[in-house]
Amino acid sequence: MASLRDVKVGQSCTVAKLTGEGPIKRRIMDMGLTKGTSVLVHKVAPLGDPIEVTVRGYELTLRKDEASCVEVTGIAGA
Repeated sequence: MASLRDVKVGQSCTVAKLTGEGPIKRRIMDMGLTKGTSVLVHKVAPLGDPIEVTVRGYELTLRKDEASCVEVTGIAGA
C-alpha cells in the first residue's frame, strides 16, 4: 500500500491506516491525520523533506519519516 510519502504535489488521497507506534502514532493522530481523512499535498521542500499538506482545512508540515507512517488510498489529481 502507498504511503503519504509517495503522493506527489497536487494529488489528494485518503488516509487508510496509521502504521507508526507509540508517540509517533499519537502525534500524527493529534495533528488530525486519522482514518478516512482527506489529504492534499501542496508542497515538497527542494530536498524532499518536509512535505506540506492540507488536512481538515489547515496546512500541516510533516517529515518524511512521519509521512511514511501514514498509509493512503485513492490517490487522485495531477
